[in-house]
Amino acid sequence: MAVQEIREFNRFYTNLIGALDYSRHLHTPFTLTEARVLYELAHARRTDAADLRVELSLDAGHLSRMLSKFEERQLVTRRPSEEDARRQRIELTKQGKEAASLLEERAQEAVGSLVGRISPEDRPRLTAAMRTVREILHDDHRVTTGPRVILRVPRPGDLGWAIERNASVYAAEYGWDEGYEALVARIVADYAADHDPEREGMWVAELDGERAGCVFCVRDDAPDTARLRLLLVDPAARGHGIGGRLVDACISFARQAGYRDMVLWTNDVLAGARRIYQRAGFELVAQKPHHSFGQDLVGQDWRLVL
Repeated sequence: MAVQEIREFNRFYTNLIGALDYSRHLHTPFTLTEARVLYELAHARRTDAADLRVELSLDAGHLSRMLSKFEERQLVTRRPSEEDARRQRIELTKQGKEAASLLEERAQEAVGSLVGRISPEDRPRLTAAMRTVREILHDDHRVTTGPRVILRVPRPGDLGWAIERNASVYAAEYGWDEGYEALVARIVADYAADHDPEREGMWVAELDGERAGCVFCVRDDAPDTARLRLLLVDPAARGHGIGGRLVDACISFARQAGYRDMVLWTNDVLAGARRIYQRAGFELVAQKPHHSFGQDLVGQDWRLVL
């Protein structure tokens, strides 16, 4: 039954988004696979051919032919990677960036038109259902003997847990006082009292069925800007890539919501979190010493162009 339902959904969704005739659907000269490659190149800071192949599950020969075609059209350049000369570094040219930008614009218009036909009260249900499908199929489609990590939308009790665990973990690891707990409580209360589910979200990570981490995406005061807040991975659950999964979910949501930038504020003592942000492509834009939570700290502002 599940197999048939999935196949029927695939046929329905393929027709819905025009995947079989993608170029005509969006009035572009690119196939769906070519568009996916251009998208990855436009949104990754640095990309090697091997990274593209793994990220998009492409055959090496197919990808090589596609990149050669892009080179002939002056959309990309290829050169040996600085880290490993055996790998090829792929970068978009000016023409390539313009093509990727046009694809993004038309894809946004197509999805916007689709969403416009859905009643406002059904849109949160749709986005929540799509996130659930991604999360389940990301890990649960294969049998594994290792720890099972899933991301999910919040349930009753998760907001209180986020406050308690943030306060407990940072007090134990960094000596932060109740001032930090008060800050977290205000952030969570503001989210609970008034958030737009199409533009803001929370994700909870579970490890073998137990809460293991969380993150929030909220609107920033700056136009078209999302803010990542309260990334947390419980100490007992570290080492399973949960922090990266949570940040990736936040970034993916922000892009789908139409934000242009994502920002976050952290402190330089949080080295593990900083490494996650850097791997995701965030760049440090400002830092300033301050005294907060009973400690002398250096606050940092990070930014990611979406």
